[in-house]
Amino acid sequence: MRGRIWLYLSLAANVALAAGWLGSWLRRTSPAVVATAPESQPAAQTVVPRTNFVPRRQFFHWSEIESPDYATYVANLRAIGCPEQTIRDIIIADVNALFARRRATEIVTPQQQWWRTEPDPEIEARARAQLEALEAERRALLTALLGPGWETGDQISLPRPSQPGLPLDGPLLGPLPAEVKQQVQDSYRRYQERLAALQQQAAAQQRTVTPAEIFRLQRQWEQELAGILSPAQLEELLLRYSPTARTLRQELSQLGGLDLTPDQFRAWYHARRRLEEGLATLAEADSPASARQIQDLEAQYQQAIRLALGEERYRQYQRLQDPEYREALAQAQQAGRPELAETFYAIRHALAEEVTRLQTNNDLTALQREIQRRQLELEALKAQAEVLGENLPEPQPPAPTLRAHIYRAGETLISLAVEYDVPLSAILKANPGLDFHRLKPGDTILIPVPSR
Repeated sequence: MRGRIWLYLSLAANVALAAGWLGSWLRRTSPAVVATAPESQPAAQTVVPRTNFVPRRQFFHWSEIESPDYATYVANLRAIGCPEQTIRDIIIADVNALFARRRATEIVTPQQQWWRTEPDPEIEARARAQLEALEAERRALLTALLGPGWETGDQISLPRPSQPGLPLDGPLLGPLPAEVKQQVQDSYRRYQERLAALQQQAAAQQRTVTPAEIFRLQRQWEQELAGILSPAQLEELLLRYSPTARTLRQELSQLGGLDLTPDQFRAWYHARRRLEEGLATLAEADSPASARQIQDLEAQYQQAIRLALGEERYRQYQRLQDPEYREALAQAQQAGRPELAETFYAIRHALAEEVTRLQTNNDLTALQREIQRRQLELEALKAQAEVLGENLPEPQPPAPTLRAHIYRAGETLISLAVEYDVPLSAILKANPGLDFHRLKPGDTILIPVPSR
């Protein structure tokens, strides 16, 4: 960005040097004219031509112009005749860099909590509010320095990267120098290009990319980053953006109900990384003993997870492998009683067993099996309601059986009540939409069958 200002400064310095050379030449040639005059002529008053050249220092340092106070900085640029367009470009770039550093170091974003499968809503809302406040502050500063029309300059039309980079923020990645961040972004871009080329090659060969191929690319990327970042910075970046970490977060998100601490996620990540490395090595070897070695790697992986989580959390992890338990946990969480997940699971498990037994009962027809299945589901719902302490509705009396009567001329409601031995009110209730004052022969009247 500062290349343009140096171009203008160099041009100004060259003009000043040319003016100084011209003045010096004029001073040297004036005495020579006087000395060549004929000696016989009387001495005359010598007129020495003068120039408007004012000696000034020809070189200056950028530190004499740059200032931590932006208002002074703008004034210094204008004092040396810097064009307004260049001033706008310099100030906008400098202010943007300043606020980029502040965004990277002052705000805690959900991406920094790489151990969470779902973003923390409070962290997300707070980060959004802080970003909006910083953006308002940035725009207000630029407006104060450059005027309300600063956004109409060429700066807003400058090209942007075709691929989004990695957010390098937080305590470890945020303070990285700009050149180091650029190296990381360039390495990530090369990794993405290699991955895209590999996918295109596999598609041309009508096959899918193997995990071993992806792992080799990831390892190459990690080796590049190891030459740029410290070990702690490299681990932070990989925990946030590596394919291994992203896949692990997706799997944990699908399981649900297993919130990890940063140390637990870190240990799990490294165990997963060792598993992927071992599987990639075996895939390349393609030896007869690979099946047994894969089993050994899986066993080591499970043991590492057990050590990372502890026995109680590991049992919960095993439970979450069962879809029925995940549904029971989700149901308990929805009811606001996550501690009842085991009870709900037991009810659902018992229901599943009864339904399986019912489906294998060949003594029942398909309709009978369906009726009994619905009755079992109703019993399971009642059991869940009792566990939650919800009052069950009072059982409703069964709906009365109705018979159809064809109205004949001369009949009345009273005669029908006597004929069928039912209360008059029951006949009225069974025919809510019928106008008994306009009955005509052939109309249908529903008559309740009295219970015996």
